Amino acid sequence: MAVGAQQISAFKSYSLCLTDFPLRFPHPSGGDIYKRRNAKCRPPQAAIVPNFHLPMRSFEVKNRTCADDIKSLRLITAIKTPYLPDGRFDLQAYDALVNMQIENGVEGVIVGGTTGEGQLMSWDEHIMLIGHTVNCFGGSIKIIGNTGSNSTREAIHATEQGFAVGMHAALHINPYYGKTSLEGLVSHFESVLEMGPTIIYNVPSRTGQDIPPHVIYTAAQNTNLAGVKECVGHDRVAEYTKNRITVWSGNDDQCHDSRWSHSATGVISVASNLVPGLMRELMFEGKNPSLNAKLMPLIEWLFQEPNPIGLNTALAQLGVVRPVFRLPYVPLPLAKRVEFVNLVKKLGRDNFIGKEDVRVLGDEDFTLVGRY
Repeated sequence: MAVGAQQISAFKSYSLCLTDFPLRFPHPSGGDIYKRRNAKCRPPQAAIVPNFHLPMRSFEVKNRTCADDIKSLRLITAIKTPYLPDGRFDLQAYDALVNMQIENGVEGVIVGGTTGEGQLMSWDEHIMLIGHTVNCFGGSIKIIGNTGSNSTREAIHATEQGFAVGMHAALHINPYYGKTSLEGLVSHFESVLEMGPTIIYNVPSRTGQDIPPHVIYTAAQNTNLAGVKECVGHDRVAEYTKNRITVWSGNDDQCHDSRWSHSATGVISVASNLVPGLMRELMFEGKNPSLNAKLMPLIEWLFQEPNPIGLNTALAQLGVVRPVFRLPYVPLPLAKRVEFVNLVKKLGRDNFIGKEDVRVLGDEDFTLVGRY
């Protein structure tokens, strides 16, 4: 409160200074016509008040969450981003979707990840959605913004902005397409770790490059490393947990065994968009091979085409989001949509989010948006 009062006082003083003493140039005669009422103008004090954030910089503290707060999360949903028919965000549907996650015990959400189609967003859209999620739900669930990029400059800038709008942690992928060396990976991650709690995401099937353990061990020297979202498999998960690195399975089909047989903390899940209650049960209530087997047909259906095609189709069929796709994603074909209806009936409609009856939907029901 004292610092805040100093800042307000400083601005008032500066404002008075500007209004009381309009800009004038010295007169060679030295006459007193240009004398000011005070001997000298006080400089703006705001610039020298400690912790005065204008603008935010990477070395400043931007949130109230530490890495340990993130390390304890067992169920994190890679949340879907719904759209209006013109391709803009459908924030009403998005808020309802996040609320259903919270009601079913999900502890965190990844905003603008691959599942949330961050790759199809402008950075302005991306940061806006992170800020919106923080403002609406930041007190009830941990908000992890996907601010990673294959450009270190972009990753730094986006992460600064993400923490500035209040996200609790950042998700960072290794540079893809324009891949770098292992030394480059270390430098890339070190550049963003200074800013706040960070999850590193290893998914070689998308990036074309595995992040080997020694890169993670180097990054772990920074206390801001919350852990790793690992998609390589159980052996890698086990290696990290033996070395006290927090790890989440990035594969829904492996998360049960990773959690209960290889000591993973939990899962960053796609399926929990649809069945958050069942995924919570899978992560919290001990080994349950029967439930895991029961969920496997749904999980296999979700990933028969690249994510998030299956999820987008399923949520539209459940009536939770509008059947709108930003290209290049397109819905699953009719036969696969019929399969989903049967999967819902088999698992039980009550286990899925939403209240509407599941529908097949015709091809004409879907809107594909290329420009938005």
